[in-house]
Amino acid sequence: METTLTSELCENLRSWRHHLHRNPELPFQEHGTAAYLAGILETLGGVEVTGGIGGTGLVATLTRGSGAGVIGLRADMDCLPLAEAGDHAHISRNGGAMHACGHDGHMTMVLGAAAALAAGGGFDGTVRFIFQPAEEPGRGARAMVDDGLFDTFPVDRIYGLHNLPSVPAGHFHLREGALLASEDNFEIRIRGRGGHASMPEVLVDPLVVGAEIILALQTVVARNIPPSQSAVVSCTEVVTDGSRNAIPSEVIIRGDTRSYTPEVREILERRIRGIAEGLCAGYGASCTVSYIHEFEPTVNHPGCVEAAARAAISVVGPDGVNTTADPVMGSEDFGVFAREVPGCFAFIGNGTEPGKGGTPLHSSDYDFNDDILAVGVEYYVTLIRSLLPVST
Repeated sequence: METTLTSELCENLRSWRHHLHRNPELPFQEHGTAAYLAGILETLGGVEVTGGIGGTGLVATLTRGSGAGVIGLRADMDCLPLAEAGDHAHISRNGGAMHACGHDGHMTMVLGAAAALAAGGGFDGTVRFIFQPAEEPGRGARAMVDDGLFDTFPVDRIYGLHNLPSVPAGHFHLREGALLASEDNFEIRIRGRGGHASMPEVLVDPLVVGAEIILALQTVVARNIPPSQSAVVSCTEVVTDGSRNAIPSEVIIRGDTRSYTPEVREILERRIRGIAEGLCAGYGASCTVSYIHEFEPTVNHPGCVEAAARAAISVVGPDGVNTTADPVMGSEDFGVFAREVPGCFAFIGNGTEPGKGGTPLHSSDYDFNDDILAVGVEYYVTLIRSLLPVST
């Protein structure tokens, strides 16, 4: 893809991304990553760097002119606990850890935007480059906010990008409203009366109760959620204390739910509790249900989407921008930031060919497509210059 960035910056983008890919770090352990980013940012003219926010989080601030506007650009830093199976030269050096979701590319695009804006200016105001830890477990954004992120480093708006395999390289997908779902985790702990498998009549079999609960939970979306809304309820794990010839005394069912609105989240939690408790009572068993809110839904602000779409179209043309993209049931920790300040999260296509951007996220042979690095940087630079224009 053609780019207006200097050849030196384009070379740096690949070098930075490959270094980050070779040296992945797990959630809240991104000490080396933060130090590497800070070391580069501190060489850029006028950039002030502050670390240790929410653990290993990092904020770099760049101001030009006297404009009052402040825009945040956010990238995630952590990796996944996977052993990499790729064969490229920049394969992970840390066993059991790899950038299988493209956070190395996300960091590089924000870092590149900082370098381009520090060198070229062209805006009047302040940009904050926010590097967030622990996105994968959905803990880092809240940690930064609770640590005073927006009190110490206020922003008017915040923007972010995530690569998306199966979408043509460099194309943008975004939408107003909910783009990514919330994720809630539940655990149902069923207690019965275990014993010898040959005498079920004197026992209360929690496995039978658990099976009924798992089946009944499949009706929650079909019979409790309005057809105009979307939700998913998935049971993902069953654990018992039984054995080959012993009916268990306890069964644990774990799973997660996905949805886009607080109202649907409330219905899901209420019905999961009601079904579990009701069926247990009917069988003479008992249960406890825990329901934990993990990820907030990522909801885009209309005005922020409008600005993002204009910037994307300016970079790749109207045919490369979909402003009515379908929402995704995956989750993103950016949702916490977007609840605090107006924001827009968008997808940038990573490619469609296997081995060239088309490998699914969270795969052991995934790799970020270097060809879209410059596109992401130009998008961010164009966005900042449009939101913080220099007076003429």
